[in-house]
Amino acid sequence: MLATVDSTNAEATRIAGSLSSPTWILGLNQTDGRGRGGRQWADPTGNFAATLVLFPDDPLQTRVLRSFVAAVALFDALVALTGRAEAFSLKWPNDVLLNGAKLAGILLETIPLSAGRSALAIGVGVNLVETPSLSQLASGSMPPVSLKGVTGTTVIAEEFLDFLAASYAACEEQFATFGFEPIRRAWLARAARLGESMTARSAQSEISGIFDTIDETGHLILNTAYGKKAIAAADVFF
Repeated sequence: MLATVDSTNAEATRIAGSLSSPTWILGLNQTDGRGRGGRQWADPTGNFAATLVLFPDDPLQTRVLRSFVAAVALFDALVALTGRAEAFSLKWPNDVLLNGAKLAGILLETIPLSAGRSALAIGVGVNLVETPSLSQLASGSMPPVSLKGVTGTTVIAEEFLDFLAASYAACEEQFATFGFEPIRRAWLARAARLGESMTARSAQSEISGIFDTIDETGHLILNTAYGKKAIAAADVFF
């Protein structure tokens, strides 16, 4: 646990070479958090910022599926804490929603090590008590909410990590034992806007359609006017 850190993912990069087993890094005050695509992750004091460092030996295409493992684990931890399963949902590819607004995000990064080895950093940010100001958000961002503001649940970061670490360990064991399919089904059971219209935007394209599923590689599948489209990476808009 660190009183202040620039970014828990950055700290993971600095210390991964000295670690020998899965390790959580918790930052009580994160000053330079980051999200997908190099975007800033605004992190008011009292919110949750932590990174899990893993040393998986599976191929990259399997390793990246842990974003879904982490999403299911985070959803389950929030439900265990609040008892309100109906309030939460998962937004492809890496967000947790509370009553349809953004509560949390997940960021995976690969950390190169010596001798051709690498570690995996799974960064998790949750608005436990405060939301970032709108001026800190990228244009078009989904409105943020906080756990305390919506549910009245008050929890400090250290306590929340206890819930999340236990939940992630259970999901990781399931993933390691049975593969992605049970995680895929669990993710879909928690998915936001399944069967509804959405738009997936990337730097190269914009595709609109009905959210059909995610496939065995984690790609978003949309039913469009031109048939099914598989999307590997994009920002999703409802």
